[in-house]
Amino acid sequence: MQRERVVLQSGPLVGTRYDITGSLTIGRSPDNGLQINDLQVSRRHAVIQQTQAGTIIRDLGSGNGTYVGERRIIEYRLSQGDLISIGPVQMRYETYEGVAPATPRPLFVQSDKAPEVRLQHADDRLSKIEAVSTDNVFKTFFQVPQDVVNTEQLRDTQRRLAAVYEANQVISSERDLNELFHRIMDQIFLLVPAHNGVILLKDEKTGDLVTEYVKQGSPQVEVAMSSSIVSRAYHNNEALIVFNAASDARFGSGASIIAQNITSAMCVPLRHLNDTLGIIYVDTRGTTNAFNQSDLELLVALAGPAAIAISNSQYVAKLQRAYQDMLISLANAIELRDLYTVGHTWRVTNFALEIARTLGWPEEKLKECEMGGVLHDIGKISIDDAILRKPGHLSSEEFEHMKLHPERGAKLMQDSSFLVPLIPYCLYHHERYDGKGYPFGLKGEQIPIEGRLLAVADTLDAMTSNRPYRKGLDPEFAIGEIEKGKETQFDPAIVEALVKCYREGKIDRIIQDYHKYDKKSVPCPFCSTYMRLPETVTTGFEFQCGVCHRQLRVRTKDDSYYAELVSRGELPQVHTPLPIAPESSINAANSSGV
Repeated sequence: MQRERVVLQSGPLVGTRYDITGSLTIGRSPDNGLQINDLQVSRRHAVIQQTQAGTIIRDLGSGNGTYVGERRIIEYRLSQGDLISIGPVQMRYETYEGVAPATPRPLFVQSDKAPEVRLQHADDRLSKIEAVSTDNVFKTFFQVPQDVVNTEQLRDTQRRLAAVYEANQVISSERDLNELFHRIMDQIFLLVPAHNGVILLKDEKTGDLVTEYVKQGSPQVEVAMSSSIVSRAYHNNEALIVFNAASDARFGSGASIIAQNITSAMCVPLRHLNDTLGIIYVDTRGTTNAFNQSDLELLVALAGPAAIAISNSQYVAKLQRAYQDMLISLANAIELRDLYTVGHTWRVTNFALEIARTLGWPEEKLKECEMGGVLHDIGKISIDDAILRKPGHLSSEEFEHMKLHPERGAKLMQDSSFLVPLIPYCLYHHERYDGKGYPFGLKGEQIPIEGRLLAVADTLDAMTSNRPYRKGLDPEFAIGEIEKGKETQFDPAIVEALVKCYREGKIDRIIQDYHKYDKKSVPCPFCSTYMRLPETVTTGFEFQCGVCHRQLRVRTKDDSYYAELVSRGELPQVHTPLPIAPESSINAANSSGV
């Protein structure tokens, strides 16, 4: 099997070979796979990475640059014999015939949801590792030893069973996935003497292992894991204890180990219905042989119910997402009938969410608020197109017809138990605090808080958004007008929360034309909302409008950027993150390119 490596050509370690398995980071920091302890080298200087297109070397924004031959590079596809220069050290890239590793290593992806975790790649020979099938560990945990000679052993078994039962009760009662991770790790730390813990889960689309949760004994101490240990637990269904990790090359150089002080580690898979969901990893710092077989049994016993709880929570999250997507699709379908107000639902919903957060609404109420905002205008589905799409002001008769939409929306929702809690957002968002609103003329506290909230959010968007017959008002002026309506049109407390949001800049990004005069902004050709492009944008870059959710592609004309719609037949299966590219002098323009 053909393998890849770099061989040092200069420096104190000349001749040393570093295999490339997935990726190899290079830099001054001791946690890199290849450490170059020289001030000319940045802490995280470069990475060599195997990709489907070949093996590349990428500079990570270093101060003094990365060179291949005589050429300074940002990203470069390597070929046999290429000479790489980083600071005072030169190394040669080469391929060679070698023996394939015993088990495949999962691709590890760092998530922005958790603190950074390093995955180290090297040899396992310097540390003592015990590995056993999790099925066998699980069986022995629930067996009473046949050679029990005293009651203390029986009491110990009883304590272990009681601890796992109690932990299972705590874990199984949680449905929110993020809170579940927190509870799982808390229970583990109660039962085993761990300093750091990591939960990695498999991404369903890519198959990558992604960091979902990290618990650190100290925020100043970086968490590092062994790639081979993770791979064995994940692929082979093994539970592993690593002893004497401080002498294990997998965790980096001697300087790294002094800094990290890792002495023991355990890793077990998270399995449910013959599927490996991910792994749990824990380690200790500064305590030799901290873990024993009993600790491993406890971790495996906890991993079983944890995996079931994670799987159930993921399923619930999928159902909730499907439910939300269905409601959003319905709201988008309504907005398609009225092109003059496309984006209104998204903006009102996000205005309402920011105000509700400022008011201190709990997380569950915020989720309800989001869906209530999405459906607040669902009654417009019953309004005639001639009225809904009229470009000018409505006549008094037409306005009376339009005033029916809150009640009609409520009637549409009343037969669904899932939607009934959302009715107040729809039914009461045109009531006024002084009792002069519609449909019922309710006054003050008689109006449910959901309606009072949406009334403010809805009015703000109506005032600041463009209409065929007028331009949107300046946000500062609109906020001032809403302040004047305290205790007449609006609930004073909600107005004050809105003003606080505005002064703190929390709603700037939501306002339709907020980015209009930014040179790096373009309007969506569908809903006209201005969006700021990343500093490093290049022509052909694709992104999604945050308002109407249409897929857009950046184009250039006359040295200016504009956005065009991507037809649904072209839509990619996976949206990639923002690319890194050189700065451009091209400015942004409207969708016509003028």
